Amino acid sequence: MGKIKHFTPILITLCIVFLFYIKRFVFLKFYPPICNFGIFLIFFLSLFAKETVIQKFARLCGDKLEKPALNYTLKVTYLWCGFTFINFIISVWTIFLSDNIWMIYNGFVSYLLVGVVFGVEYIVRKILQQRGII
Repeated sequence: MGKIKHFTPILITLCIVFLFYIKRFVFLKFYPPICNFGIFLIFFLSLFAKETVIQKFARLCGDKLEKPALNYTLKVTYLWCGFTFINFIISVWTIFLSDNIWMIYNGFVSYLLVGVVFGVEYIVRKILQQRGII
């Protein structure tokens, strides 16, 4: 049972892909917007919590969060809120476009954009840390 638990996400993903490919279930096109909105909610609701999600990640990495770092992590949380909301809107829009456009955006472009945002933020963070700003 323990080994099956590790493969469950992979099996679920393969089932979804299989159903989409074989049965052409249109409702499966709503999966990316639901995920994007869920991620947006996590970042957005953390703005009203004691610590934002980004601050929790920073603490897990062992970073000291003094006032400048707290301000920076709050701005990064705003950045991810905006990005994930825009990504959500675009993924909803692609539902009504052709299957090819939906697949290209939701299967490639959105992940590429996440990587770019993460990479740029990481570079900016390292530069600010080297300069002693955060």
